[in-house]
Amino acid sequence: MSMAPRTDPQSPAPHVADSHDLIRVHGARENNLKDVSIEIPKRRLTVFTGVSGSGKSSLVFDTIAAESQRLINETYSAFVQGFMPTLARPEVDVLDGLTTVITVDQQRLGADPRSTVGTATDANAMLRILFSRLGKPHIGSPKAFSFNVASISGAGAVTMERGGQTVKERRSFSITGGMCPRCEGRGSVSDLDLTQLYDDSKSLSEGAITVPGYTGGGWNSRLYSESGFFDPDKPIRKFTKKELHDFLHREPTRMKIAGINMTYEGLIPRIQRSMLAKEREGMQPHIREFVDRAVTFTTCPDCDGTRLNEGARSSKIKRISIADACAMQISDLADWVRGLDEPSVAPLLTALQQTLDSFVEIGLGYLSLDRPAGTLSGGEAQRVKMIRHLGSSLTDVTYVFDEPTIGLHPHDIQRMNDLLLRLRDKGNTVLVVEHKPETIVIADHVVDLGPGAGTAGGTVCFEGTVEGLRTGGTITGRHFDDRAAVKETVRKPTGTLEIRGARTHNLQGVDVDIPLGVLAVVTGVAGSGKSSLVHGSIPAGEGVVSVDQAAIRGSRRSNPATYTGLLDPIRKAFAKVNGVKPALFSANSEGACPTCNGAGVIYTDLAMMAGVATTCEECEGKRFQASVLEYHLGGRDISEVLAMSVTEAEEFFGAGEAATPAAHRILTRLADVGLGYLTLGQPLTTLSGGERQRLKLATHMAEKGGVYVLDEPTAGLHLADVEQLLGLLDRLVDAGKSVIVVEHHQAVMAHADWIIDLGPGAGHDGGRLVFEGTPADLVASRSTLTGKHLATYVGG
Repeated sequence: MSMAPRTDPQSPAPHVADSHDLIRVHGARENNLKDVSIEIPKRRLTVFTGVSGSGKSSLVFDTIAAESQRLINETYSAFVQGFMPTLARPEVDVLDGLTTVITVDQQRLGADPRSTVGTATDANAMLRILFSRLGKPHIGSPKAFSFNVASISGAGAVTMERGGQTVKERRSFSITGGMCPRCEGRGSVSDLDLTQLYDDSKSLSEGAITVPGYTGGGWNSRLYSESGFFDPDKPIRKFTKKELHDFLHREPTRMKIAGINMTYEGLIPRIQRSMLAKEREGMQPHIREFVDRAVTFTTCPDCDGTRLNEGARSSKIKRISIADACAMQISDLADWVRGLDEPSVAPLLTALQQTLDSFVEIGLGYLSLDRPAGTLSGGEAQRVKMIRHLGSSLTDVTYVFDEPTIGLHPHDIQRMNDLLLRLRDKGNTVLVVEHKPETIVIADHVVDLGPGAGTAGGTVCFEGTVEGLRTGGTITGRHFDDRAAVKETVRKPTGTLEIRGARTHNLQGVDVDIPLGVLAVVTGVAGSGKSSLVHGSIPAGEGVVSVDQAAIRGSRRSNPATYTGLLDPIRKAFAKVNGVKPALFSANSEGACPTCNGAGVIYTDLAMMAGVATTCEECEGKRFQASVLEYHLGGRDISEVLAMSVTEAEEFFGAGEAATPAAHRILTRLADVGLGYLTLGQPLTTLSGGERQRLKLATHMAEKGGVYVLDEPTAGLHLADVEQLLGLLDRLVDAGKSVIVVEHHQAVMAHADWIIDLGPGAGHDGGRLVFEGTPADLVASRSTLTGKHLATYVGG
């Protein structure tokens, strides 16, 4: 009699489904990665470190997250895929064990004037339903409370086929929306300063219109002078009422000018449509300068900035209108919602309560729902995106975070760490790209990329535990326990910048003297009013150079050479030596390869499949015509110059036959901010967040100004790069400049000559000056949150 083999009940054989506990990456070659092969444990917290530009984002976002997203998209039908972004398969040999990826990146939320914190997080949608059910008087559906829906009505006859006969019926419709008709839901109205549009003492023939693009006898100016609505030789101030109306406000009218069909339109609607409808950041510099000069934005007098019409503001719950609710600080709004006891809308109140509590939990309770989304900092935008994931019941998901501690005070980093650990403990894989030791230290697994940046990076230098990283000998390991010491002696100020009664946003009448000629650091918890004080009270303009966190805009045709203006002196130097036009040395102009139009690659669109980019056979990816490459400067052609690194080019243009002082100055600034490894022709789209920030800083350093205002310049910087940044700030101050930095990094605080600390909390709990003095005094007194954390950091 045979017996069945006994199994030990204590240790059953693991199920085969439980063996897939690793994400395997083999042969990753995206951007600067050099055949990277790693294994990442699932359901653990893995932190990716390395100097800025070492390939962290290329591995995590452009390889792992991109492939997961592509595979999910492929599960939809070809019809649905036609409406989705097409993604190419990353350059990698094997990607195994992937799970669904949820990416929480630092991309700013849309800067559309109608986008607010409430609309971006669905909190507004829930509030609108709440007011449509409980608001007194009842004014209509949730649309009646939306500032994006206009009230419209209409009536007319409709023709339809019914029973083989054509039948006409009268129909009418009406939609009750909440949009303020005056400002169209924007909260502010723009007014054009007519003196900036034209000189009324001149006639059109004399060039009265001073708008960029309307001068010099081009088609824009001919449209007005040859329209026939007024005498082009008559000064504008002598126009009749009708002539002035036709000139400024006339409706679009078709007409022929010089035998060509054209549409005439009054100057004001034409400018509003062609210039003011665009985002300010996307404008060309000279257009932006004109708009800043000619347009004044004032709060809408009809809705008082609430964006809502009178009907939407009149309906209230417990004496609170939807406009009042959106203007409240979110922590206060959460308390108000908690006090509503209405069984008829209980599920809605529960969902709204959870969303608002998530704001408070993540450290954004100081915001209000009517805050424009475009005004949030990178760190705030990232945390707003996290809100929808906090209460999620999903497990076995891969969450990917891009420096979640950016914009966070040391006090708030602990809270962020707790959130990351909570996501992991629910059974999720958490991948974090991070530079801050406070977050790296909580990792279960660390992947350190490097050893350098750009072409000097792209390899895995270390994989293992945090303790192993400390002793691993990599750049990150060596700098992991670096602590800047508080300065022994501080510089003496050469003057002061007086700020009196500052009340921007949550500031509560702050009076402060910012010392000039020194390194002054403004600090405080997120939402305490730092940026409001600096950007609201020190207007960028004469003598002030402001470097904020706004994203760099640029297509794949843009590169460090075009962005910094470096290409202009290079083109002129080539043209002068060879006796030809500078335009030949631009891949976006006359010198472009005709086959690929100067892109270097040819794109083949494959509808719902990922498009294919193949290197242009005509120019072999060099982007220029063959005839242009015969012209040389210092023995190099223009494509070879664009393939140089900043360091190499600095030497090339510094002396000898190719010496070009204007180009050399720009290259020196790029090297100063630690971008010596970038190639001049590298597309801007391939740069990391930290690299873009420093590229922007290098460009602004060229501006003539005595006061530099920097907003978190350490964002995206590795511990080793922070040292170099401090050296750069010192050089600026030693050259006679005043540097004012809004910063959370303790190394920058310790290095400061003067600290201004705002607080004590965020939102209406902040906005006050809680300390001003030297870093040593702040450490000694430990009177504020910043003081306590700085004292711990320096070991005081």
